[in-house]
This record gives sequence, C-alpha cells and structure tokens, in this order.
Amino acid sequence: MLKSYSHKSYISNMNNTDSSVEDFISLLKPRVMALAIFTSVCGLILAQKDIHPFFFLLSILCISLGAGASGAINMWYDRDIDALMDRTKGRPIPKGKVNGFDALGFGIILSLVAVILLGLAVNYFAAFLLACSISFYIFIYTIWLKRRTPHNIVIGGAAGAFPPMIGWACASGSLTLYPVILFTIIFVWTPPHFWALSLYKDIEYSKAKVPMLPVISGRDYTIKQILIYSILLFFITLLPYFFKFSGQIYLVSAILLNGYFLHLAYGLFKCNENDYIIFASKLFKYSILYLYLIFLILVIDSFLI
Repeated sequence: MLKSYSHKSYISNMNNTDSSVEDFISLLKPRVMALAIFTSVCGLILAQKDIHPFFFLLSILCISLGAGASGAINMWYDRDIDALMDRTKGRPIPKGKVNGFDALGFGIILSLVAVILLGLAVNYFAAFLLACSISFYIFIYTIWLKRRTPHNIVIGGAAGAFPPMIGWACASGSLTLYPVILFTIIFVWTPPHFWALSLYKDIEYSKAKVPMLPVISGRDYTIKQILIYSILLFFITLLPYFFKFSGQIYLVSAILLNGYFLHLAYGLFKCNENDYIIFASKLFKYSILYLYLIFLILVIDSFLI
C-alpha cells in the first residue's frame, strides 16, 4: 500500500544530510524497546535461571535489535501521520533529520541481522518467533490494522506481547503454558494502556485520521472498555499463581497492583467530563509501571518458591 505525504516533507527528507547516531537511535523507539527488552529478560530467566551469560546477552541483543528494527520501519511507514501529531512530529523523519528510505533500509537490515544471528547462535525456534513478532508489528498492525479499524490496538497488541515468549524460547528452545500466559498478560494489558493515552490525544489521532477507539466510538464507550479490560487483566494476572508457576508473594503483589489499576479505571469511569484527562493520564502512566512490576515480581518470586 503506497502512502502520500507532503511535498515539503518529501523534499526535506530527501535533502537531509544531518543524520546523527542519536537520530538513528531514536528510530528504534528506545522507550518502547526498553519494555520489550525487560519482558524478554524476564521470560528468559523464568525459563532457565542458569543460562550461560554469553547466550543470555546474545539473546537479549538480538531481541533488542528486532524490537528496534520494528520501530524504525514503523516510523518510516507512519512518517506522514507522525508529522501531523504533536506527540510524534519531533521524530527524526518528520523533522527531516533522517531520510525516510534510510530509515527503512536501517530497519530491514537490523531485522535480518537480529533474526539470522538469533537463529545461528541461539536456536531457530526463537528466531522464528522473533521474525513473527517483527512481521506482525509491521504488516498486521502498522500497515493493515492501524489506519483501518478502532480494534487496531486489540489485535495489534499481540506484537508487543511476543518478547517474553521469545526470551523463554531462547533459553529452552520450546514453549509451555507459562510463556503463553505471559504473552496473554501483555496482550490484555495493551488496550487499556493505549486507550488511556488516546483519550487525551484523541484530537491528534482524529487530525491524523487514525481510527482510535475514542475517535470512532466516543469517550464514554472507550472508558467502559478500559474498565472491562482492566477487570479481565486482574484475572489474567492471577493465572501464574493458580497454575502454580508462582507463589504467594506474587499473588499478594498482583492483587495490590491490580487493585490500584482498577481504582484508576473505575475513577475514570465515574469522573465528570472535566476530569477525565487527569484520570486517563494517571492510568496511562501507572500502566507502564504496573507491567514492569508484574514481571519483576514474577522473577523475584520464582527464586523464592
């Protein structure tokens, strides 16, 4: 699918000669990549605590490169709408710091290096999962879903849920029920996380013609969906305990973390029209900390049971 973007942006990108290392690092979406790296590390440790440091570091390097490559290709494809949104217009391509086609080439090369190196040095199954994750993010979410349906985040969230399964596969060469549960936690966490953001960025998404749920179905419906998914997330995060993959420390921690998540989601549901941005912003920011803590406590708990 070909996309159009402004003639001015095109000339700016084509004439760019000022790309720096920092600009190319920005293409990798470091903040998004950090969460992918962290959850993959957790998956790897939960699968095998005594993995050789060399294979541990090599696995994380490949997963990091794959996650970053996805971000670079996403920025290339979304260069037109990124230029329209305040949240993204400072990215390297809209600013004219990196040529769009350089970003695409950079992402493709990193993807190939990450998948091939992981396959040759670690195992082919982990490389296959990494390739699936990259492909899903680029072709299913970025190209197919993002601009076509308000359910883009619901389905596309699978791309961000792959890292703990990839980490697990790096250590074990296979998958069991546990990494699938880890995948499901992130998959169910993703919609309320991004819908909270889109509630106070809905004007930007509307201007860029991205059919996020608040743009298409309205604020009230989105808030109800956030509450429903928050309740579902509560039960999903208890599965590691009920399947005896974790102990009581994780159980208590998960209940407390989910309790505050639900508190914010319910507060958003009950708040008046003037306060919804405050509650949505709080929920979005907390949801990031929440996911880090859920996975961190799973790892800590695994050393104690």
